[in-house]
Amino acid sequence: MSAPSKDIPVLTVTQLTNAIKHKLETTFPSIWLQGEISNSKLHSSGHFYFSLKDPHAQISAVMFRGSASTLKSVPKDGDNVVVYGNLNVYPPSGKYQIVVQELRFAGLGELLLKLEELKKKLHKRGWFSKEHKKPIPKLPRKIGVVTSPTGAAIQDILNILSRRFAGFHLVLNPVRVQGEGAAEEICTAIQQFNEYKLVDVIIIGRGGGSIEDLWAFNEEIVAEAIFHSQIPIIAAVGHETDHCIAEYVADVRAPTPSAAAELVIAEKSQQIQLLTQMQTRFQQTTQQIIRQHKNRLESIINQPSFRSPYTILGPWMQKLDDTRQALDSTILQFCKQKRLIIEARQKILQSLQPTTQITHFKHKLQSFSKQLNNTFTRNMLLRRERLKHTISSLKAIDPKNLLTKGYSILFSEKDRSIITSVRKLEKNQKLRMLVSDGEILSTIEEIFSHERK
Repeated sequence: MSAPSKDIPVLTVTQLTNAIKHKLETTFPSIWLQGEISNSKLHSSGHFYFSLKDPHAQISAVMFRGSASTLKSVPKDGDNVVVYGNLNVYPPSGKYQIVVQELRFAGLGELLLKLEELKKKLHKRGWFSKEHKKPIPKLPRKIGVVTSPTGAAIQDILNILSRRFAGFHLVLNPVRVQGEGAAEEICTAIQQFNEYKLVDVIIIGRGGGSIEDLWAFNEEIVAEAIFHSQIPIIAAVGHETDHCIAEYVADVRAPTPSAAAELVIAEKSQQIQLLTQMQTRFQQTTQQIIRQHKNRLESIINQPSFRSPYTILGPWMQKLDDTRQALDSTILQFCKQKRLIIEARQKILQSLQPTTQITHFKHKLQSFSKQLNNTFTRNMLLRRERLKHTISSLKAIDPKNLLTKGYSILFSEKDRSIITSVRKLEKNQKLRMLVSDGEILSTIEEIFSHERK
């Protein structure tokens, strides 16, 4: 490998990439591109990444969130689309891509490409330049309209002019506004108006529609007729996006036919409105001056001070009486409040006297004493009843009481223990038997057991 030549500078990767980026982006600032979508991915950030391909090549594409949010539906792999955007080089990966600003599904692709080519062609000719725009006449006497005689556009124009421009003279040159031959008819109508100088201003247009419906206004022959017209032309195709070629070439663009009619009569309406406002203002000013002088004269003639001194002094005297009455009422109210405060403090002071306290505590002590006596009496009665019940229970289980009923208790003579079972007895054993009125000493001769076998 040979050493670098002194005549050829050594570049870094960044420098080369930036140079390619600058060259590519300035050469292709904006383009229309048609292809099939593949490798599509809608990122969580809202950006839409995909590739556009045809049978022989492909290019990366990105549609950032601001543009992607306008999509009615997100394209999928295999969809054939037409996109508008600009070429861009992404330095970190060294890849070039198209940054898409607008995306449309194919079908309109050929029309859009054709439209874009015509725009560039006419733009180079200077047909869109402002220096070629003719001013709209301020007070047009005759208004020409190039549109369909049965469409909504002519009705909208007539409604506006009828309501706001009495005595207008409108000349309608009826044409087809869509379909085959429509562009030729529009072109002929514009030429006829110019040839015979029939009107002062021309309105051309229709009531909106799809790009196919509006295509007559994108034809080059219509643009040429508008550009060469000596009569100012207002284009009102009736839609807001994707302006037609006719609107770019026309002297003025209106968003709707109604708006075009308003533009035509705007100057006259403003003059009439200005004159009406001036007349109204003059009348109001004159009436106001007359009214002011009349009121001043009447006030001087009817001046109360010339009739009686009480006219001047009366209000002050009444005000003095009102002030005195208000002062008396305030003093009386103040005294009542102070009296109530003194009475309240006297009651508090009286309640704090020793005799009052002693009487209060005496009544309280008597109440406590009475409650204590009642409680003691109630407890004594309760305990007496409990004692009676206990005595009765003890008597019921006293063995001596049982002996009076014929029962007896056996004791062993040897250890004086109570005999509870025959198994503890033996033959010839001596026993003591306790009965209700004494004891009996006996000897066992025979033992009989009642246990079950």
